Amino acid sequence: MRVLRRTLGTLLVLGAAVSCTAAHGDDAKPGGRRPAALAPYDRLLPAPASARAEGAGYAFGAGTVIRTGAGSGEEVRQVGELLAEQLRGSSGLPLPVVDGQEGDGIRLLLDEGAQELGAEGYRLRTTASGVTLTARTPAGLFRGGQTLRQLVPVRGTGDVPGGTVTDAPRFAYRGAMVDVARHFFPVEQVKRYVDQLAQYKINTLHVHLTDDQGWRIAIDSWPRLAEYGGAGEVGGGPGGHWTKEEYRDLVEYAARRYVDVVPEIDMPGHTNAAQASYAELNCDGKARERYTGVKVGFSSLCVGSERTYEFVDQVLGEIAELTPGKYLHIGGDEAHATPADDYADFMDRAQAVVARHGKTVVAWHQLAQGRPAPGAVIQYWGHDRGPAAEKAAVVAAAKAGHPLILSPADRAYLDMKYDTTTKPGLTWAGYVPVERSYSWDPGNHLAGAPESAVLGVEAPLWTETISERGDWELMAFPRVLGLAELGWSPAGALDWTSYRERLAAQGPRLDAQEINYHRAPDVPWS
Repeated sequence: MRVLRRTLGTLLVLGAAVSCTAAHGDDAKPGGRRPAALAPYDRLLPAPASARAEGAGYAFGAGTVIRTGAGSGEEVRQVGELLAEQLRGSSGLPLPVVDGQEGDGIRLLLDEGAQELGAEGYRLRTTASGVTLTARTPAGLFRGGQTLRQLVPVRGTGDVPGGTVTDAPRFAYRGAMVDVARHFFPVEQVKRYVDQLAQYKINTLHVHLTDDQGWRIAIDSWPRLAEYGGAGEVGGGPGGHWTKEEYRDLVEYAARRYVDVVPEIDMPGHTNAAQASYAELNCDGKARERYTGVKVGFSSLCVGSERTYEFVDQVLGEIAELTPGKYLHIGGDEAHATPADDYADFMDRAQAVVARHGKTVVAWHQLAQGRPAPGAVIQYWGHDRGPAAEKAAVVAAAKAGHPLILSPADRAYLDMKYDTTTKPGLTWAGYVPVERSYSWDPGNHLAGAPESAVLGVEAPLWTETISERGDWELMAFPRVLGLAELGWSPAGALDWTSYRERLAAQGPRLDAQEINYHRAPDVPWS
């Protein structure tokens, strides 16, 4: 189960080469040959729209100050404080944040007149006197700060190379999804993932909160959903759930990193945890047994009962109140136990509930074969061998004006095994090595769907076989970095030969952050 247009600028990769420490020895590259070190602006990931190395660099060190500019506002100062925290992590430097632009250092400049940079774009210019980050919005300053992190030496002080980066995303939506329903994960692990994603300019975290195996969010009006329906997981573990306070904390944490949280309450299928918690959600009035397996498509809410729609309204209302972002995901996939006509009627009413609570619907691509409401976003998870009728319905919806999020399972699903040696993961969509996960263009992937309809990309991580952080990170990294580039970088910059070298240069950074990642054999890890 389960892409701001920008013209490509000329990517110049001048500048001095910077040596890299070999993290994994001579065997990091087939044949034992170490790759040539890349020039600093050639290492950036995602690839920027335009980069030019020129002039003297800036000595990043003990005297460096982050300057936010007098009168720039509290939000810009918060961006500066977070950037200081992130840079301290690798350098141990004091990095005080002060008001005023006068003097050397790292300067954050908010220029609301810089319309060409859009909502998330930025300009980064480095000279001997410092680094100046300019953006139209605080979000743009944050994105530029993440680029600066890649230009600062991984461990400690050193020169930030002279030059200019002018950058903005290709697609507005760049997401990753985490499934905490199949196996439960605490909020702290999801926060760690938010930090890992945000540094590569991913701006959306889709959280799959409910499924047959578990209900992971407290709902005041239906308390047994979390108390009983959350007390289990795949394989029979104890499960768990988040309180509303924990969910709010995650949403606020992500927002400070300019990552929007999109919650998903899956319906009318994938609902066994709810049906086990409340007998009244079943047409026969009998509560279901809790479920710890991995098969799908057997559960369905009682779509002919008005009590079901009271449930939908109250649950989605509470989730909408907790979530400041514009989107609310209602699933809608693999509802095999719901007759087609009933499915269409149910989704009509569920979409109306979402609208009533002030949100925009997102649903899996099966909604396209029903009646998607005006403006509803369709998330496509099909694959090369998928049914032609499903693809045709998605293309028709795109042509009718529905935005698309692309998550093709044989490219973007992070729970698919890399190869035969991968221990966790599944293979129903085939093996997805790092090159395959990167080597597609969201703008033309779905034949017949106009690129203008593509809102963005998303990399889902389903957890049927994933129950611990090490396996989570192994399956996500490094493939999620490729998806980040597909969402951000200009189409003309998407090139596997270049990407694999830039990905390899991220190895020491991933190591320094203690991220467990797959050492793909066709990537020349440095």
